[in-house]
Amino acid sequence: MTRTLTVKIESFPIAGVFRIARGAKTEATVVTCMIGEAGAIGRGECVPYARYGESMESVVAQIETMRGEIAEGIDRQALMERMPAGAARNAVDCALWDLEAKRTSRRVEDLVCAAPPAPLVTAQTVSLGTPEEMAAQARDSAGPLLKIKVGAENDAARLAAVAAAAPDSRLIVDANEGWNETNLEENLRAAAQIDVALIEQPLPAGKDAILGEIPHPVPICADESLHTADDLPRIKDLYDAVNIKLDKTGGLTGAILLRDRARELGLSVMVGCMVGTSLAMAPAVLLAQGADFVDLDGPLLLKRDRIPGLVYADSRVFPPEPEMWG
Repeated sequence: MTRTLTVKIESFPIAGVFRIARGAKTEATVVTCMIGEAGAIGRGECVPYARYGESMESVVAQIETMRGEIAEGIDRQALMERMPAGAARNAVDCALWDLEAKRTSRRVEDLVCAAPPAPLVTAQTVSLGTPEEMAAQARDSAGPLLKIKVGAENDAARLAAVAAAAPDSRLIVDANEGWNETNLEENLRAAAQIDVALIEQPLPAGKDAILGEIPHPVPICADESLHTADDLPRIKDLYDAVNIKLDKTGGLTGAILLRDRARELGLSVMVGCMVGTSLAMAPAVLLAQGADFVDLDGPLLLKRDRIPGLVYADSRVFPPEPEMWG
Protein backbone atom coordinates (compact mmCIF):
# COMPACT_ATOMS: atom_id res chain seq x y z
CA MET A 1 0.00 0.00 0.00
CA THR A 2 1.29 3.47 -0.83
CA ARG A 3 2.33 5.63 2.10
CA THR A 4 1.25 9.24 2.47
CA LEU A 5 3.43 12.13 3.64
CA THR A 6 2.32 15.33 5.37
CA VAL A 7 4.81 18.01 6.43
CA LYS A 8 3.95 21.16 8.34
CA ILE A 9 5.59 23.96 10.31
CA GLU A 10 4.27 24.62 13.82
CA SER A 11 5.10 27.21 16.47
CA PHE A 12 4.89 26.90 20.25
CA PRO A 13 5.40 29.98 22.46
CA ILE A 14 8.19 29.85 25.03
CA ALA A 15 7.43 30.81 28.61
CA GLY A 16 9.45 33.99 28.87
CA VAL A 17 12.69 34.23 26.90
CA PHE A 18 15.18 31.43 26.24
CA ARG A 19 18.66 32.95 25.97
CA ILE A 20 22.01 31.35 25.12
CA ALA A 21 25.37 32.74 23.99
CA ARG A 22 24.18 32.95 20.34
CA GLY A 23 20.97 34.86 21.02
CA ALA A 24 17.45 34.71 22.42
CA LYS A 25 14.12 33.28 21.26
CA THR A 26 10.51 33.56 22.39
CA GLU A 27 8.99 30.67 20.44
CA ALA A 28 9.92 27.18 19.37
CA THR A 29 9.27 26.61 15.66
CA VAL A 30 9.33 22.98 14.60
CA VAL A 31 8.74 20.85 11.52
CA THR A 32 6.33 17.94 11.96
CA CYS A 33 6.40 14.95 9.61
CA MET A 34 3.49 12.49 9.40
CA ILE A 35 3.67 9.26 7.41
CA GLY A 36 0.49 7.26 6.94
CA GLU A 37 -0.07 3.67 5.87
CA ALA A 38 -3.08 1.36 6.15
CA GLY A 39 -4.88 3.68 8.56
CA ALA A 40 -1.89 4.18 10.86
CA ILE A 41 0.02 7.46 11.14
CA GLY A 42 3.56 7.82 12.43
CA ARG A 43 4.83 11.21 13.58
CA GLY A 44 8.23 12.81 13.99
CA GLU A 45 9.33 16.31 14.96
CA CYS A 46 12.53 18.20 14.26
CA VAL A 47 13.95 21.63 15.04
CA PRO A 48 15.90 23.20 12.14
CA TYR A 49 18.99 24.97 13.47
CA ALA A 50 20.51 27.97 11.72
CA ARG A 51 23.89 27.19 13.35
CA TYR A 52 24.02 24.15 11.06
CA GLY A 53 22.78 25.97 7.97
CA GLU A 54 19.17 24.83 8.35
CA SER A 55 15.94 26.80 8.01
CA MET A 56 12.27 25.85 8.16
CA GLU A 57 12.03 26.12 4.40
CA SER A 58 15.17 24.11 3.65
CA VAL A 59 14.16 21.29 5.98
CA VAL A 60 10.62 21.09 4.59
CA ALA A 61 12.06 21.05 1.05
CA GLN A 62 14.50 18.31 2.00
CA ILE A 63 11.71 16.13 3.37
CA GLU A 64 9.60 16.78 0.28
CA THR A 65 12.38 15.43 -1.96
CA MET A 66 11.79 12.06 -0.28
CA ARG A 67 8.06 11.97 -0.98
CA GLY A 68 8.33 9.39 -3.74
CA GLU A 69 10.62 7.06 -1.81
CA ILE A 70 8.48 7.36 1.32
CA ALA A 71 5.42 6.47 -0.76
CA GLU A 72 7.25 3.39 -2.03
CA GLY A 73 8.07 2.24 1.51
CA ILE A 74 11.68 3.28 2.17
CA ASP A 75 12.98 1.79 5.43
CA ARG A 76 15.14 3.39 8.09
CA GLN A 77 18.43 1.90 6.95
CA ALA A 78 17.91 3.04 3.37
CA LEU A 79 16.93 6.46 4.71
CA MET A 80 20.36 6.70 6.41
CA GLU A 81 21.97 6.36 2.98
CA ARG A 82 19.57 8.61 1.06
CA MET A 83 19.41 11.62 3.40
CA PRO A 84 22.22 13.44 5.17
CA ALA A 85 22.24 13.64 8.95
CA GLY A 86 20.29 16.60 10.27
CA ALA A 87 16.86 17.81 11.28
CA ALA A 88 15.03 16.68 8.12
CA ARG A 89 16.16 13.08 8.41
CA ASN A 90 15.34 13.11 12.11
CA ALA A 91 11.68 13.95 11.46
CA VAL A 92 11.34 11.23 8.82
CA ASP A 93 13.26 8.60 10.79
CA CYS A 94 11.21 9.12 13.95
CA ALA A 95 7.97 9.07 11.96
CA LEU A 96 9.00 5.71 10.49
CA TRP A 97 9.74 4.29 13.96
CA ASP A 98 6.33 5.48 15.17
CA LEU A 99 4.57 4.16 12.08
CA GLU A 100 6.10 0.71 12.52
CA ALA A 101 5.01 0.63 16.15
CA LYS A 102 1.45 1.60 15.32
CA ARG A 103 1.16 -0.83 12.39
CA THR A 104 2.61 -3.81 14.26
CA SER A 105 1.32 -3.02 17.76
CA ARG A 106 4.87 -3.45 18.99
CA ARG A 107 6.37 -0.71 21.13
CA VAL A 108 9.56 1.06 20.03
CA GLU A 109 10.85 0.59 23.57
CA ASP A 110 10.78 -3.18 23.01
CA LEU A 111 13.08 -2.73 20.02
CA VAL A 112 15.61 -0.24 21.40
CA CYS A 113 15.69 -0.62 25.21
CA ALA A 114 17.52 -3.43 26.97
CA ALA A 115 15.00 -3.28 29.83
CA PRO A 116 11.61 -1.65 30.38
CA PRO A 117 12.24 2.12 30.27
CA ALA A 118 12.15 4.05 33.52
CA PRO A 119 11.59 7.73 34.36
CA LEU A 120 14.78 9.80 34.04
CA VAL A 121 16.05 12.80 35.98
CA THR A 122 16.40 15.56 33.41
CA ALA A 123 18.42 18.72 33.67
CA GLN A 124 16.48 21.96 33.99
CA THR A 125 17.87 24.91 32.08
CA VAL A 126 19.06 28.18 33.60
CA SER A 127 18.99 30.67 30.72
CA LEU A 128 21.85 33.12 30.19
CA GLY A 129 21.48 36.39 32.07
CA THR A 130 23.14 38.44 34.76
CA PRO A 131 24.46 36.54 37.79
CA GLU A 132 21.49 37.80 39.81
CA GLU A 133 18.96 36.76 37.16
CA MET A 134 20.50 33.32 36.84
CA ALA A 135 20.60 32.85 40.61
CA ALA A 136 16.88 33.63 40.74
CA GLN A 137 16.17 31.08 38.00
CA ALA A 138 18.23 28.49 39.87
CA ARG A 139 16.33 29.09 43.11
CA ASP A 140 13.02 28.71 41.26
CA SER A 141 14.14 25.45 39.64
CA ALA A 142 16.18 23.97 42.49
CA GLY A 143 16.08 20.54 40.85
CA PRO A 144 18.69 17.83 41.33
CA LEU A 145 20.33 18.67 37.96
CA LEU A 146 20.67 22.17 36.51
CA LYS A 147 22.13 23.15 33.14
CA ILE A 148 23.65 26.63 33.21
CA LYS A 149 23.83 28.57 29.95
CA VAL A 150 26.98 30.71 29.81
CA GLY A 151 29.37 31.93 27.13
CA ALA A 152 29.75 35.65 27.83
CA GLU A 153 32.04 37.91 29.82
CA ASN A 154 32.39 37.26 33.56
CA ASP A 155 31.04 33.70 33.48
CA ALA A 156 32.85 32.87 36.74
CA ALA A 157 30.46 35.20 38.56
CA ARG A 158 27.46 33.49 36.92
CA LEU A 159 28.72 30.07 37.99
CA ALA A 160 29.30 31.18 41.56
CA ALA A 161 25.88 32.83 41.77
CA VAL A 162 24.04 29.74 40.56
CA ALA A 163 26.03 27.41 42.81
CA ALA A 164 25.22 29.57 45.84
CA ALA A 165 21.52 29.72 44.91
CA ALA A 166 21.20 25.96 44.36
CA PRO A 167 23.74 24.31 46.67
CA ASP A 168 22.13 20.89 46.46
CA SER A 169 21.92 20.74 42.66
CA ARG A 170 24.37 18.97 40.39
CA LEU A 171 25.52 21.39 37.70
CA ILE A 172 26.16 21.13 33.97
CA VAL A 173 27.67 24.19 32.28
CA ASP A 174 26.91 24.85 28.59
CA ALA A 175 29.07 27.52 26.96
CA ASN A 176 27.61 27.04 23.46
CA GLU A 177 31.03 27.69 21.86
CA GLY A 178 31.24 31.00 23.74
CA TRP A 179 34.63 30.68 25.44
CA ASN A 180 38.05 31.13 23.84
CA GLU A 181 41.65 30.09 24.41
CA THR A 182 42.24 33.22 26.50
CA ASN A 183 39.57 32.57 29.13
CA LEU A 184 39.24 28.78 28.83
CA GLU A 185 41.50 27.69 31.67
CA GLU A 186 40.23 30.42 34.01
CA ASN A 187 36.65 29.30 33.40
CA LEU A 188 37.57 25.64 33.82
CA ARG A 189 39.12 26.43 37.21
CA ALA A 190 36.03 28.39 38.24
CA ALA A 191 33.84 25.44 37.28
CA ALA A 192 36.05 23.00 39.18
CA GLN A 193 35.85 25.15 42.32
CA ILE A 194 32.08 24.66 42.50
CA ASP A 195 32.22 20.95 41.55
CA VAL A 196 30.58 21.28 38.13
CA ALA A 197 29.85 17.78 36.79
CA LEU A 198 30.25 18.53 33.06
CA ILE A 199 31.08 21.38 30.67
CA GLU A 200 29.53 21.39 27.20
CA GLN A 201 31.28 22.74 24.13
CA PRO A 202 33.44 25.50 25.64
CA LEU A 203 35.19 26.37 22.35
CA PRO A 204 33.90 26.79 18.78
CA ALA A 205 33.73 23.61 16.73
CA GLY A 206 36.87 23.32 14.63
CA LYS A 207 38.82 25.52 17.05
CA ASP A 208 39.02 23.04 19.91
CA ALA A 209 42.39 21.33 19.35
CA ILE A 210 43.75 22.86 22.56
CA LEU A 211 41.43 20.59 24.53
CA GLY A 212 43.83 17.76 23.75
CA GLU A 213 46.74 19.68 25.27
CA ILE A 214 45.42 20.98 28.60
CA PRO A 215 44.14 19.32 31.81
CA HIS A 216 40.40 18.79 32.20
CA PRO A 217 39.65 19.59 35.85
CA VAL A 218 36.00 19.11 34.84
CA PRO A 219 34.93 16.58 32.15
CA ILE A 220 34.28 18.29 28.80
CA CYS A 221 31.45 17.26 26.48
CA ALA A 222 31.30 17.66 22.69
CA ASP A 223 28.09 19.15 21.30
CA GLU A 224 28.53 21.29 18.18
CA SER A 225 31.80 19.45 17.48
CA LEU A 226 30.02 16.11 17.13
CA HIS A 227 27.02 15.17 15.02
CA THR A 228 27.26 11.48 14.09
CA ALA A 229 29.32 8.38 14.82
CA ASP A 230 31.60 9.34 11.93
CA ASP A 231 32.87 12.28 14.01
CA LEU A 232 34.09 10.13 16.91
CA PRO A 233 37.63 9.44 15.62
CA ARG A 234 38.25 13.17 15.31
CA ILE A 235 37.02 14.21 18.75
CA LYS A 236 37.70 11.19 20.99
CA ASP A 237 41.05 12.53 22.28
CA LEU A 238 39.70 16.04 22.89
CA TYR A 239 36.54 15.35 24.86
CA ASP A 240 35.42 13.16 27.75
CA ALA A 241 31.74 12.93 26.78
CA VAL A 242 29.36 13.42 23.87
CA ASN A 243 26.00 15.17 23.71
CA ILE A 244 23.72 13.19 21.41
CA LYS A 245 20.82 15.09 19.86
CA LEU A 246 18.47 13.51 17.34
CA ASP A 247 18.45 16.66 15.22
CA LYS A 248 22.22 16.26 14.77
CA THR A 249 22.35 12.49 14.23
CA GLY A 250 19.41 12.56 11.84
CA GLY A 251 17.09 10.48 13.95
CA LEU A 252 16.89 7.69 16.50
CA THR A 253 18.55 5.19 14.16
CA GLY A 254 21.75 7.20 13.87
CA ALA A 255 21.62 8.22 17.53
CA ILE A 256 21.66 4.60 18.70
CA LEU A 257 24.73 3.95 16.55
CA LEU A 258 26.51 7.01 17.97
CA ARG A 259 25.62 6.13 21.55
CA ASP A 260 26.91 2.58 21.28
CA ARG A 261 30.17 3.52 19.55
CA ALA A 262 30.82 6.33 22.04
CA ARG A 263 30.47 3.90 24.92
CA GLU A 264 32.87 1.50 23.22
CA LEU A 265 35.44 4.32 23.22
CA GLY A 266 34.93 4.96 26.93
CA LEU A 267 33.17 8.30 26.46
CA SER A 268 30.35 9.37 28.75
CA VAL A 269 26.98 9.89 27.12
CA MET A 270 24.61 12.80 27.44
CA VAL A 271 21.29 12.87 25.58
CA GLY A 272 20.16 16.41 24.86
CA CYS A 273 17.59 18.30 22.83
CA MET A 274 16.69 21.47 21.02
CA VAL A 275 13.73 23.51 22.31
CA GLY A 276 10.83 21.43 21.05
CA THR A 277 7.69 19.63 22.16
CA SER A 278 7.13 16.24 23.74
CA LEU A 279 6.96 14.71 20.28
CA ALA A 280 10.64 15.53 19.77
CA MET A 281 11.60 14.32 23.26
CA ALA A 282 9.77 10.98 23.17
CA PRO A 283 12.30 8.98 21.12
CA ALA A 284 15.15 10.69 23.00
CA VAL A 285 13.76 9.43 26.32
CA LEU A 286 14.14 5.88 25.05
CA LEU A 287 17.64 6.60 23.74
CA ALA A 288 18.61 8.11 27.11
CA GLN A 289 17.93 5.01 29.18
CA GLY A 290 21.23 4.39 30.97
CA ALA A 291 22.79 7.69 29.86
CA ASP A 292 25.18 9.49 32.20
CA PHE A 293 23.39 12.82 31.75
CA VAL A 294 19.89 13.61 30.46
CA ASP A 295 18.83 17.05 29.21
CA LEU A 296 15.32 16.70 27.84
CA ASP A 297 13.47 19.61 29.40
CA GLY A 298 12.44 21.26 26.11
CA PRO A 299 8.69 21.07 26.78
CA LEU A 300 9.15 22.63 30.23
CA LEU A 301 10.37 25.79 28.53
CA LEU A 302 7.11 26.14 26.56
CA LYS A 303 3.87 27.86 27.49
CA ARG A 304 1.99 24.93 25.96
CA ASP A 305 2.96 21.45 24.80
CA ARG A 306 1.28 18.90 22.57
CA ILE A 307 -1.70 16.96 23.91
CA PRO A 308 -1.05 14.27 24.89
CA GLY A 309 2.52 15.05 25.88
CA LEU A 310 5.16 13.48 28.03
CA VAL A 311 4.68 13.42 31.79
CA TYR A 312 7.14 15.56 33.76
CA ALA A 313 7.10 15.35 37.56
CA ASP A 314 9.67 15.99 40.30
CA SER A 315 12.45 16.76 37.78
CA ARG A 316 11.79 13.47 36.02
CA VAL A 317 10.57 12.75 32.52
CA PHE A 318 8.54 9.59 31.99
CA PRO A 319 8.68 7.29 28.94
CA PRO A 320 6.10 8.00 26.21
CA GLU A 321 2.75 6.28 26.15
CA PRO A 322 1.93 4.61 22.81
CA GLU A 323 -0.87 7.02 21.88
CA MET A 324 1.68 9.84 21.95
CA TRP A 325 4.64 8.19 20.21
CA GLY A 326 6.16 4.76 19.78
